Amino acid sequence: MRLIQTLVPEGKRQLVIDLLDDEEIDYAMTSETSRSDYSDIVYIPTDVDSVEGILDELRDVGVERDGYMIVSDVETIVSDRFEQQQADDEDDEELNGVAEDERISREELQTKARNLSRSTTNYIALTLISAIVATAGLLQDSAAVVVGSMVIAPLIGPAMASCVGTVTSDDALFWEGMRSQAIGLAVAVVSATLFAAGYRAVLAPDLELLLIQQVAERAHPGLLSLAIALGAGIAGALSLTSGADEALVGVMIAVALMPPAAAVGLGIAYVDPTLAVGAGVLVAVNLLSINVAGVVTVWVRRYKPTHWYDAKEARRLTGRRLLIFGVSILVLTSFLATSSLAARENAQFEATVETIADDASENLLDVEFSYEPNLLTQQPDTVTVRVYGENPPPAAALREEIRRQTGVDVGVRVVTEQISRA
Repeated sequence: MRLIQTLVPEGKRQLVIDLLDDEEIDYAMTSETSRSDYSDIVYIPTDVDSVEGILDELRDVGVERDGYMIVSDVETIVSDRFEQQQADDEDDEELNGVAEDERISREELQTKARNLSRSTTNYIALTLISAIVATAGLLQDSAAVVVGSMVIAPLIGPAMASCVGTVTSDDALFWEGMRSQAIGLAVAVVSATLFAAGYRAVLAPDLELLLIQQVAERAHPGLLSLAIALGAGIAGALSLTSGADEALVGVMIAVALMPPAAAVGLGIAYVDPTLAVGAGVLVAVNLLSINVAGVVTVWVRRYKPTHWYDAKEARRLTGRRLLIFGVSILVLTSFLATSSLAARENAQFEATVETIADDASENLLDVEFSYEPNLLTQQPDTVTVRVYGENPPPAAALREEIRRQTGVDVGVRVVTEQISRA
């Protein structure tokens, strides 16, 4: 529920009364006695969906230009008359077959996005802490700690601000959101790098990062990462435009940005270009995808500037920015596609090798694979076949059979284990 409080300028009183009466809008009016340039104060209780239309009507009679319109959130309205009015409106919607979208007004959306976009001291501090916690979680290979870092990451605000600024033709809001996103990710990468460098110097100078599952996932991301980022952008925009609590949805935004940013810091600290580049591409793709999905969602929700000229400019800006973002995503997604194809080929390679090993020995225990990573993919390097008992299959024969069936030449080791039973 909302309460619109309007300071009516001198000479506009009758225009406002006629407007509200014609639109059958319930209101209360009192005289303004502070000897200012306002004649009256109008109080209009209404639901969230009606705010934007009422503000537009008041704007048309000049209230915005010479007066004030204040929109306040209301917890409860106790009134049989108001409840009956709401019921009548719902009946009209059912008869017409049209239901109003559950969304806040354009003015509320811009104000909310502007408040969330600012790179304040708290924003920087929370981003720094979140990055350090995420880095620690990656090093511990702890999914729980990584998820915990996402809860405190305040990254949803700037991303949504740039989306709202684009659709509403508010360049100041757009660039503020983009600047805050850049600052947030820079703080995350730098703090993760410094933390990881300290960890390397004191505790683990020779740590193999790609042997840690949580880290390896960010070094060679696949196309599913794109779906995660698009979903995060849509969810963030829907939560913002509906007036819902965006804190929980903000975790989804952080999923797409914070762990990869921490992985970039790890790659820089350990001088691992494979990890730094792979995770960096993932950060860029996710950031662009979140913005594209957010812009499209806000546009579909029919937010646009008030004046026709601004609306035309907003369409032009939205189309141009979506084109730039979209082309950038397509270029970067080629890296993700390469990783996905390589992962599929490696899975097929592993399945074929396991079949070969199973046919070669009745005493097979396990088949292990090691890979040689590069900037985009991982190439099979060594196959270790573990068997028990006597007469293990010769490694040379296994290697030749693997090369014949897969076309991949890898090193093969056969390890014979003795089993003792009592």
